[in-house]
Amino acid sequence: MGRMHSRGKGISASALPYKRTPPSWLKISSQDVEENICKFAKKGLTPSQIGVILRDSHGIAQVRSVTGSKIL
Repeated sequence: MGRMHSRGKGISASALPYKRTPPSWLKISSQDVEENICKFAKKGLTPSQIGVILRDSHGIAQVRSVTGSKIL
């Protein structure tokens, strides 16, 4: 919906971090991340669900910054 007293609809959105390197506090290797992704994919999870699980339970914010490739 638009604003009542002005033009526009707002532009709020999330932004990715500028640095493309994995965080210094992350202790898991890219091989372990890829093994977890394969394990979840064999269970039939979608890439979105895999990303949510890795973010919430393993502390991996962006898989691409850790492994260098996307979840596909």
